[in-house]
Amino acid sequence: MPIHPERMTVKRDEGFVVFLLGARVNRWWMIPVVWGVAMAMGRMLRELAADPDIGLLASESYSRGRNQLVVQYWRSHEHLQRYAHAKERQHVPAWKHWAKRWAEGAVGIWHETYLVSPATYECIYQHMPPTALGRVGPLVPAAGPLRTATGRLGHTARARAEAEVVDVS
Repeated sequence: MPIHPERMTVKRDEGFVVFLLGARVNRWWMIPVVWGVAMAMGRMLRELAADPDIGLLASESYSRGRNQLVVQYWRSHEHLQRYAHAKERQHVPAWKHWAKRWAEGAVGIWHETYLVSPATYECIYQHMPPTALGRVGPLVPAAGPLRTATGRLGHTARARAEAEVVDVS
């Protein structure tokens, strides 16, 4: 991915959902359970990446010690819920297996869901390839009124509308 040396921000006219999903290894010696959870997560992430119609816009994973975090950007809450409850997709079987076999405490899981409306977020990227929300885009130069966090938060909606979109592909 190209690195953008200039200051960039995201100009997204539609709302989106930020979904944080975490796992924590509590009992590392229960390797089969830990491995099972990791494999199920991998299957879900591959399934989501393979089919854009599901509604996932972008996803990134991070690890620190015994903690794993997946940050996902979804087109809508409806798309996220549809995936979470689709019996033919990877999530429902994994969740059922968790409830029956994995819920013995070897791995803890959590999630948080944030519904984001246009002009209620701000972001800045400089000397970065498209990352996090910048992968969802579209990216625009963070210049003029978009130079400040206040401007990017929608207090200058006209400037956001007039900003030139940059192709990040």
